[in-house]
Amino acid sequence: MAIPYYVSPEQLMKDKADYARKGIARGRSVVALEYTDGILIMAENPSATLYKISEIYDRIAFAGVGKFSEYEQLRIGGIRLLDIKGYSYSREDVTAKGLANAYSQSLGNIFTAEMKPYECEVLVAAVGDTTAENELFHISFDGSVTDKRGWVGMGGQAETLNEHLRANYPSNYPDDVPDLAAAGSLGLNALKSEDSREISAENLEAAVLDRNKARRKFRRLSPQDVAELVG
Repeated sequence: MAIPYYVSPEQLMKDKADYARKGIARGRSVVALEYTDGILIMAENPSATLYKISEIYDRIAFAGVGKFSEYEQLRIGGIRLLDIKGYSYSREDVTAKGLANAYSQSLGNIFTAEMKPYECEVLVAAVGDTTAENELFHISFDGSVTDKRGWVGMGGQAETLNEHLRANYPSNYPDDVPDLAAAGSLGLNALKSEDSREISAENLEAAVLDRNKARRKFRRLSPQDVAELVG
């Protein structure tokens, strides 16, 4: 009688986590920084059509790192979920926290129940009426949710990104946050810090959640805007 193949649950979860981390590390990074009028999100992305950053709802933005097809599925699912909730109840009932919890459940279920975990991580950002009311949620491949303040770095060499941001972002948040130009410079330098190489403006994707806009706060920066921001 053949002995059945057995892997301990601890080893199985470790192998899945290692697999997901390697897949995410092969992709380019995303940084999000709170600035005086909202939230800036930047990513190295040479593609002109495959976006890593997008609008989800009035005040809410999404960013993904890792495998494009997987975080794109999450993005589309999030848009549908929030549209239905906003239509069925009220637009004020749509929150970044609710979306982050939904992503957490989906990624957690996939990580534990499926053979192959998703090789992606996502960011849910929401701009508030004041800096203190901004929300940044980082959802990992295993469904773990982290509530961030000031800045977020994920994907690629996230540890290097976060070390750079921690060392250079103003420490007395939320009383002192950078303006948009300073946030753009900090974000670009953080992306460069991964492997000490130059990144041209043509290879950058950037968007802002601007609290000074009318109902829809999301604005994608054009190539000219990006060049001016990092120039």
